[in-house]
Amino acid sequence: MQLLKDHLLSRLLGLDYNGDERSFTAWQRNGLQLTNIDTVVHSKILCVNYITYNIRRDHDSIGIACGDVIMTASRDNKHLFWYARVLKAFHLKVSLHQDDTTCSEQTMEILWVCWLGVDLDHKWGFKVARLPKVGFVPDHPDYAPFGFLDLLLVLRGCHLIPSFSHGCTNGLSVPGPSVARLPGEVNNWAAFYVHM
Repeated sequence: MQLLKDHLLSRLLGLDYNGDERSFTAWQRNGLQLTNIDTVVHSKILCVNYITYNIRRDHDSIGIACGDVIMTASRDNKHLFWYARVLKAFHLKVSLHQDDTTCSEQTMEILWVCWLGVDLDHKWGFKVARLPKVGFVPDHPDYAPFGFLDLLLVLRGCHLIPSFSHGCTNGLSVPGPSVARLPGEVNNWAAFYVHM
């Protein structure tokens, strides 16, 4: 709940998203009111509108329970895009009450995602005829494998191809069923290729 409140506070205060969630004090978090916490709306399908390469409008339908992956613009210079598997989509009603800052109740759309990191050692591109390679981000003090994302930052859905040569691993999360896995999966593919 603390990470969710930090994400909501960052958005309500108009702070730019740089890929890292800002941390707030308990006093600041207490000013945030979630009015529909008992009746949170979960979306099953996410529809993202985008402009195609030939300047036409199109949309992607992203199934929340299907393990679909989205892409967003990168906030660093290592790769053009960041990738994430969408775990849940929420519609929350929130308001902020702190000192001289009071926001009226508003609905916020939030994605709970499992981040995929780009393999920076993998050479890819048209010159070497290879696709970019990504994998699930392991739990680390410097970066979190799970996070929240503003729906407006989603560029479009993307298609990942499992890297069969790298096989599966259960070292990225707890073995067995998990919210980060599709129903029936007991472990994760070690790597994926981003279909372009």
